[in-house]
This record gives sequence, C-alpha cells and structure tokens, in this order.
Amino acid sequence: MRRFLGWLLRKIFGWLQGSFTSTLHSPRTAVVVGRLLGVAFVTCFFTGLYSHFLQDPLPWQPVLARPTWLYRLSQGTHVVTGVACIPLLLAKLWTVYPKLFSWPVITGVRSAVERASIALFVASSVLELGMGLLNVYKWYPWPFSFREVHFWLAWIIVGSLVIHIGVKLPLIHAHWRASRPATAVEHEVLTSRRGFVGAIVAAAAVLTVTTIGQAIPALGPVDLFAPRRPGEGPAALPVNRTAAEAKIHAPATDPAWALKVINKDLTRMFTLAELRAMPQTEVVLPIACVEGWSQNARWGGVRVRELLAMVGADPRQAAEVRSLETEGAYTGAQVPREYAWDELTLIALDVNGQPLDLEHGYPARLIAPNRPGVLQTKWLSSLEVR
Repeated sequence: MRRFLGWLLRKIFGWLQGSFTSTLHSPRTAVVVGRLLGVAFVTCFFTGLYSHFLQDPLPWQPVLARPTWLYRLSQGTHVVTGVACIPLLLAKLWTVYPKLFSWPVITGVRSAVERASIALFVASSVLELGMGLLNVYKWYPWPFSFREVHFWLAWIIVGSLVIHIGVKLPLIHAHWRASRPATAVEHEVLTSRRGFVGAIVAAAAVLTVTTIGQAIPALGPVDLFAPRRPGEGPAALPVNRTAAEAKIHAPATDPAWALKVINKDLTRMFTLAELRAMPQTEVVLPIACVEGWSQNARWGGVRVRELLAMVGADPRQAAEVRSLETEGAYTGAQVPREYAWDELTLIALDVNGQPLDLEHGYPARLIAPNRPGVLQTKWLSSLEVR
C-alpha cells in the first residue's frame, strides 16, 4: 500500500507539473509579481498595525490628534491594498504553481523550510484576505474575535514571508533585473510577461477604484464592491452600527436622559436642553471606520474640555465615555488627554446642520480628530475623568 501511494503521488504530481507549460511559469515572472505582492502586503501590514494600536495603545505610544485625516487615509489604504492583494496573490500562486508539485516533496533541510514557509504563507494569506473582505461587509461567520485573529495572522504572514525570502534570496537576486532578450523567442517571452503583469496590475487597479469610492466621494458612482457610499444615510452620512443592533431605542429616546459627567465624588447631570444651552462649537471631522469607509461631516456640540473643567478636571487627566449600549466590545472608550482637551473633540449633538439621528448616536455622541469610528462612541450615557 505504501509503495502504491508513493507511485500514485508521483503520477499526480507529475501530471500537475506537466499540465502548466506556459513560459510565464518562470522565476523572473515570479520575482516581478512577488515584488508587487510584497509592497502590497507590507503596506497592509503597517497600516493595519496603526489601526490596531490606536484601539489597543501601547503604554509608551504617542497619541496623535493631528492631522485629523491621518486615520482616514491609513485605514482606507489598508482596505484598498488588502483588496488589491487578492489578484496579486492569485497571480503569484499561478506563476509558481508547477513548483508546488515538484517531486520528491522534500529533498533536505532547505527544501523542508521552503515548503513549510510556503504552506504557512499561502494558508494564512488566504484566510487573512478572506476575513478582511468579509469584514468590509460586516459578516462574521466565525466564533472568534476578528480583530485579534486578523492581527496575529498578519504577523504569521510577515514571518513566513521573511523566511521564504531568506531561503529563495539567491534565486530572487539572480532574477531581480530583467535580462536583455537575445533571441526572438526570448523577446516573445518578455512581451508575454509584460502583458501578464500589466493585466494583473490592471485587475488590481480596477478593484481599487471600484472599492475606494466608499472613502472618496468623487469615486462614489463607481463604488461597485464596497457596501457603503458617501452621502447615503440619515443627514447624508452612512451608518455602521444601527440603533436596532445596539438595542438602545428606549433609553436613548427617554425624555429623562441626561449625560453624567463624573470626577471622583463629584457628578453633574446635563440634560439635552442644558447641553444645547451651552456655547456650541462646530467642527469638520471625518468619521472613519475600520471597514475602510469614511466621510467628512460637520459636527456641532459642546467641547469635551469645557464639560471636564466644570467638574474640576485637570488638563493632565484623561477621560472615559460610556454608551447606553450595554452589549458588545465597544460600549465605551478611553479618551486620552490629548483628545479630551483638544479643541476639536466634542460631545456632538448635531451633524451636517441637523440634530443627531438615532442611528448616528442621538442624543449625544463623541467625535474627536484622528480616531477610528469604533472609538467615536454613540448614545452616550456618561463622561468620566480618569
């Protein structure tokens, strides 16, 4: 039986390897496509780290409230390059496909390391890109935390990629630069390779343009794949988490609602009418979500620092906001002092010249510069000095 299985595997691998005879299955093509994929993955990795550590900051991490559009640019780039990685990864796998079925499978330590790194890279990349794409559509058909698994898969991808590059470095170096074609056949191969790479780049570009419209209003009409478009929703602003999903309709519409502002033993209650009677500030800030969509909006309300000062807070102190929503991972958010005392950080009551819709966080929500949308807490119940 063992001999038969060995014979059968050799036959299958030999057939698979011999079924792909195109001259594009070459080291040079693999290197060219690999460079593009590497740039896309590295861009995705670092923009993803930025998003992750905005939500789970390190103790020594600086807080950047400026520029106000930085997270919008970073996360939009993260999602767009992630989408572009899909055709690039498929192209890379196609160029090296015959090598995946070389026999014997392992010929030594170097071969074993190469095979293991490829298997780890391909498996984790497919899972990472698939999960990321489903996250754009807010569909989570798995029982674990998307953000944590997405974060650690990124490290696995980068680690396996570094190992693979280390093993294949001599081959990469040998084919990094194109050789001048000396014969008609070599010129034909070069032309085919350029056409192939051009087609892959064009496919990635089309996916990018038809996805990035969820963040760039001018490209909204060609937003074919992203689920949100700028200008749609209450007050011409898209909605991510709805009031029905948050189950907050009753407490948010309660006439007795009041915002608690707490500093140790001192608590002050501000009704909606009292908040509106205070000096109002209007700012233009983007709402930018991890799914890659973003849009500028005009927010009106009371500066957080004015409320904190009314309970005797010190400008060196941070704050925390809590939502009327009691279930889920984002029922509140830390507000570092760099945000809490920033002139652009508001307890927002209006958006785009209208009172907040229930879907946008009525009766009051937090809005601050350069923060992920999940940290711009809606349906506020309290603001507490920390």
